[in-house]
Amino acid sequence: MELDETDRAIIEVLRRDARASMTTIAEAVHISRAGAHARVKRMRERGVITGFTVRTDPVSFGQHASAYVTLSVEQPAWQEARARLMRIPEVEHIALVGGEFDVLLLVRARDNRDLRRVVLEEVQAIPAVRTSRTLLIFEDFPNIPAA
Repeated sequence: MELDETDRAIIEVLRRDARASMTTIAEAVHISRAGAHARVKRMRERGVITGFTVRTDPVSFGQHASAYVTLSVEQPAWQEARARLMRIPEVEHIALVGGEFDVLLLVRARDNRDLRRVVLEEVQAIPAVRTSRTLLIFEDFPNIPAA
């Protein structure tokens, strides 16, 4: 689906505030409320907009330990490894990447002991995982959309 400048502007409004009303969206991008509604509906139906979400501060949410975990995996077993990773509640994001390693995870846990459990007992227990490296996050900086 080709997105025009108005579609992209609507997405930027929703990225800043997924709860924005159709009236707010319409005013921000200078179209009618009905036009905004039709465009959002079309982008949802075509899979451009896949959902709406809430961002939380990990520490305030009780997740005091965070890390990026890199994995090298056996390529033929990637699908099974991905399915198992998706069932680990502490794994917030999974990316299949190219380069020095195959997979990059964002893991958020209650504390360092819990983070250790997730990495050593859950992630490394997946048969397709050959190696892992854990990069502790000391401080997060939220993605702040341009005004």
